[in-house]
Amino acid sequence: MATDVVVPTLGESITEATLGQWLKKPGEAVKVDEPIASLETDKVAVEVPSPVAGVIGELVVNEGDTVNVGAVIARIEAGAAASTSATPAVEDRTAVGKAEAAAPAEPASAPVEESGDALTLSPSVRRAVLEYGVDPSKIRGTGKDGRVTKDDVIAAAKSQPKTAAPAAAPAAAAPVASAAGERKEERVKMTRLRQTVAKRLKEAQNTAAMLTTFNDVDMTAVIEARNKYKDLFEKKHGVRLGFMGFFVKAAVMALKDVPAVNASIEGDEIVYRDYVDVSVAVSAPNGLVVPVIRDAQNLSVSGIEKTIGDFGKRAKEGKLSMEDMKGGTFTISNGGVFGSLMSTPIINPPQSGVLGLHRIEDRPVVRDGQVVVRPMMYLALSYDHRLIDGREAVTFLVALKNAIEDPTRLLIDL
Repeated sequence: MATDVVVPTLGESITEATLGQWLKKPGEAVKVDEPIASLETDKVAVEVPSPVAGVIGELVVNEGDTVNVGAVIARIEAGAAASTSATPAVEDRTAVGKAEAAAPAEPASAPVEESGDALTLSPSVRRAVLEYGVDPSKIRGTGKDGRVTKDDVIAAAKSQPKTAAPAAAPAAAAPVASAAGERKEERVKMTRLRQTVAKRLKEAQNTAAMLTTFNDVDMTAVIEARNKYKDLFEKKHGVRLGFMGFFVKAAVMALKDVPAVNASIEGDEIVYRDYVDVSVAVSAPNGLVVPVIRDAQNLSVSGIEKTIGDFGKRAKEGKLSMEDMKGGTFTISNGGVFGSLMSTPIINPPQSGVLGLHRIEDRPVVRDGQVVVRPMMYLALSYDHRLIDGREAVTFLVALKNAIEDPTRLLIDL
């Protein structure tokens, strides 16, 4: 008897998704609630669990197909899991015995078994594997159920010993020689998330009167405070003290002073809010996602850091929900973690402002008539000029700058 696997409810107003990846193949055993497929919605990736224990039967749709909520995507033959899973167990024990008896011959077959795992890599991970030239079978995955993520591939590439390069060179030389002058292209279909991001960002450019104002901030005081208290902070709160806690807290204070930056336009009305829901960009296996720190005005620096840490962990595990992404009145995007010196971020409608953070860089500045070196960061505020005037944008950035350069202001709300 076969059991249908259907597309689960994905969230309010979301009626369809894209089947991004099959996590199980026909004939493979599956347990109850074990993920068998990954769906890509407009905002997050959602895993489809197995409703019963059994063996994967027919896969009704292909990777990349668009599916509606409630549609059948696969069928599971129930009741066959025990017999199916028992046989490999016997074979595994037999294989172990053979391996012990014929140790010299076994290593040659090991890569064949591991290479099958590469078939379950997501498209973005496959591209990263090709780009960085690493062996995915030798990477320990940190994603959900031990799956390899793009971050794992990048980390593995960085940790590769330099002495390994010459050994790999001869193998790579042959294809290069045989394909001299050949130019290759690869076409990869955009994920639903990337399509949605592209649509919304272009919509923002077409709708809002966007303008970006810059300032810079001396990070000396925040760096000193962080270095002084980071160990005690982690011991007490169980989370690392980063810079985002300071910036979110400072942004909340600046938004109270300049409420227009936290407002939005709806039709011919301006909506002002007495709360601040901050959207923060975090890295996930399928790209950047933007969960929301709700009621940030009520949180301490430790509460903000705990929330961001939880978002980062769940994003890597693919456990962020649609509810985590909804809303948001203001966005903070930290391009500095990737080395960005300066940028003009695009607002996320219906929000009216986005703060861009960048890398910290030692630069010469004048203090008390003397040229000194300080750790400086450029700040960028992109805003909807239909609602926010230049004076308000500059006032916001100056208030933020003052709070970061003198963190005591964060304690006394000044």
